[in-house]
Amino acid sequence: LCCMISSFQKSSFLSHILTLFLDMKNAVIGNNRQKANLIVLGAVPRLLYLLQQSSSSLELRTECAVVLGSLSMGTENNIKSLVDCHIIPALLQGLLCSDLIFIEACLRCLRTIFISPVTPVQLLYTDPTVIPHLMSLLSRSQHTQEYITQIFAHCCKTPEHQTVLFNHGAIQNIAPLLISPSYKVRMQALKCFSVLAYENAQVSMTLVNVLVDGEQLSQVFVRMMQRDKPIEMQLTAAKCLTYMCRAGAIRTDDNCIVLKTLPCLVRMCSKERLLEERVEGAETLAYLMEPDIELQRIASVTDHLVSMLADYFKYPSSVSAITDIKRLDHDLKHAHELRQAAFKLYASLGSNDEDIRKKVIELKPPLYTTMQKFGGL
Repeated sequence: LCCMISSFQKSSFLSHILTLFLDMKNAVIGNNRQKANLIVLGAVPRLLYLLQQSSSSLELRTECAVVLGSLSMGTENNIKSLVDCHIIPALLQGLLCSDLIFIEACLRCLRTIFISPVTPVQLLYTDPTVIPHLMSLLSRSQHTQEYITQIFAHCCKTPEHQTVLFNHGAIQNIAPLLISPSYKVRMQALKCFSVLAYENAQVSMTLVNVLVDGEQLSQVFVRMMQRDKPIEMQLTAAKCLTYMCRAGAIRTDDNCIVLKTLPCLVRMCSKERLLEERVEGAETLAYLMEPDIELQRIASVTDHLVSMLADYFKYPSSVSAITDIKRLDHDLKHAHELRQAAFKLYASLGSNDEDIRKKVIELKPPLYTTMQKFGGL
């Protein structure tokens, strides 16, 4: 296959080559070994060469992007190999094309590469023209909106990244996507605001004044926390409001915090939620109320939160070990994170109020004993 690709420029049989690409796609779908084999055989540089040739047909260049996207869905080593072959600059260059189908194929591949933990996110910010161009592509289709906002959400890791995105109009461009008919677009837009607002007063103060279809952005977040919304959406919206509150953009006694955000986060701590949701809920709640004694008092009497946290120390359970090995493996993976989140929340709850500390101390079994057991002291 790789030899045929390298000889393509000498051949006029476009239909034959497109059939070859179809065979390549079918060979690598769901098969990491075949993906690794193609990479080792040198397919990536050849695919990138054809992708960047303006003399290649758009159909062929699109197929190249699709095959590269399939290769990027393999192992972390595969993604490292793709990054080492300079796939990111090539795909970013491809976004300058006017053809929407080709743009979407390039963005899909970029999305998969950038969400990998082995990809240096700084590669998105190397060329100062990339971010404004991505912003301009947001209006092209729901697919470009989904892929670009997901890239932004995963690649905004530092205050400098927040500033770059903010200065290039991230808030104005992404806010309308919160009412998109596509759930995936709404969700990725929400995640963008979560990472943009985290410990950033400038962003948070700006968000307070944003209107989305005539409605304040904070109220849009409140609607997204309603019980009938997906848990992922409820939790991310609560994080957005939490970060805005901690940044000073929303008062701690505002109804959207006291009556909406705090109860939502307490719900996320219940045993009905997935373990990872309980971890995220507890850590976010601890962060929200850490500096405010009134929020601590309200949380301590909401849905038996203090005693609810005792369940965080019950994983892995003996029942899991007997009935479901996969469940046991899952519980083991998250057990440490659960205990850590519970300790953080207990510390935040009892940081100022003696009555709350007494509630924690009177837990059965005693928290002191539990902390000694798990190395919390």
